[in-house]
Amino acid sequence: MGKATGFLEYERRESQAIDAKERIKNFNEFHIPLSTEEQQRQGSRCMDCGVPFCQSGMTIKGMTSGCPLNNLIPEWNDLVYHGNWEQAYLRLHKTSNFPEFTCRVCPGLCEKACTCGLNGDPVTTRENERAIIEYAYAHGLADAKPPVNRSGKKIAVIGSGPSGLAAADQLNSRGHAVTVYERNDRVGGLLRYGIPNMKLEKQIIDRKTAVMEEEGITFKTNVDVGKDIKPKELLAEYDAVILACGASNPRDIQAPGREAKGIYFAVDFLTSTTKSLWDNGLKEGTFISAKDKDVIVIGGGDTGNDCVGTCMRHGCKSITQLEMMPKAPDERRESNPWPQWPLVCKTDYGQEEAIAVFGHDPRIYTTTVKEFKKDRSGNLKSVILVSLESKTDEKTGRRMMVPVEGTEKEVPCQLVLIAAGFLGSQSYVTDAFKVKVDGRTNVATEAGKFAASVDKIFTAGDMHTGQSLVVKAIRQGRDCAREVDEYLMGYSNL
Repeated sequence: MGKATGFLEYERRESQAIDAKERIKNFNEFHIPLSTEEQQRQGSRCMDCGVPFCQSGMTIKGMTSGCPLNNLIPEWNDLVYHGNWEQAYLRLHKTSNFPEFTCRVCPGLCEKACTCGLNGDPVTTRENERAIIEYAYAHGLADAKPPVNRSGKKIAVIGSGPSGLAAADQLNSRGHAVTVYERNDRVGGLLRYGIPNMKLEKQIIDRKTAVMEEEGITFKTNVDVGKDIKPKELLAEYDAVILACGASNPRDIQAPGREAKGIYFAVDFLTSTTKSLWDNGLKEGTFISAKDKDVIVIGGGDTGNDCVGTCMRHGCKSITQLEMMPKAPDERRESNPWPQWPLVCKTDYGQEEAIAVFGHDPRIYTTTVKEFKKDRSGNLKSVILVSLESKTDEKTGRRMMVPVEGTEKEVPCQLVLIAAGFLGSQSYVTDAFKVKVDGRTNVATEAGKFAASVDKIFTAGDMHTGQSLVVKAIRQGRDCAREVDEYLMGYSNL
């Protein structure tokens, strides 16, 4: 520990965000990194706490506390403070395949569990991580390092999201020949098309996958396994197959008028914008546009916020975000102590932008859509909103949010974006591979394992666990890779 009193001497400083009204003029990332000197001061705030909850990855009351990758956070924070960036990168890369992704899109479970945050502000771990990986790329530390020896084993990874990429990266480093199949036109899965460009610029993905290709991984895009290629062909060609196709079934909203034109799933909306942005610079007519429209986003999570931020950049007329649950408290309750994940209200970048432009928070709590109204041409023109209240179901004893009669209100709306989460894997893939699924349509395995019900087939990520975080998907891919390696070689040093 280099600066034992750093957390007492220096206040937390974060990278500066570009003004909300200015940043919505484009789809670029909008944080200005700290200087090297200031970043090193921030590293000095890591307080040698003795029990580093930041790297624990524990589950407390069903929620993760600390980094699921068990990143060696105190070690590389200290190395950042000392300016030993190369060693900091080596310690970070030991547990994390893609710090360039997590430092941008992870909600920072490490910081929420930081001991320094118990009675003050946590260490800027995410920004320290970003400084490390960007230094590594700038100084050649993250260049391709192909394996010296090859095992002769061949593995197919279906899906190029974070879990598929992590599994491929690990198995390739072991010397296996890995081919990644992606049904979209570009590699990245939801990293590419589910996360907007202003959160994760896509050249960041391209930079890493170019390194992976140089290291020997083969990527095949525009190939929909289960449709374009039959599973028996893959099983005949490869020694193992990993299904990492994500949780791709969006949860729908069933209400009268659902068939109206102008209602889209959030993932389709976000995909259309990102694809058009990179194909033709958002040429009019090539994406689902929110320009000059009254927009309602159904869903209060990260994806809903991403829809808000995207609509702001389109130039929407108004934006409303519906949340079924009550507003979370602004500060921790006594029943939600540190180091649990803080169940508090968070105002994210998209909501900040809506507040800056329209003068109020776009979120409406305990509210949903009761009916979609359409005009004579079938286009959405308005929605009927209804308030919700929590009641106990007499049959099941479960608490449920139910409509409150008499609270209906009609509001103008020409675009609805459904961001209500995902239900699980898509049946055409699981049926084609003949693997068993659980009650939530996730690929079934033994507890803590990754082998599916069919020999040579494994699974990882959201297809295995259901919708979750990028950092957890990376951990799933790493753990799955180890099990595949043991299956092929009889042991593993991954």
